[in-house]
Amino acid sequence: MINFDEEIAKFSPSLEISQAEEAIMSREIVDVADIIEKILQEKKQ
Repeated sequence: MINFDEEIAKFSPSLEISQAEEAIMSREIVDVADIIEKILQEKKQ
């Protein structure tokens, strides 16, 4: 059975959209497109 008092005590609100966007965009994530672009730039030089 669900203990609602326990669940409410563990609850933490999710990030607001602007905060979530900031957290995501602040990470330096390299994807396949970035890798291909870097390789093509290196080939040109």
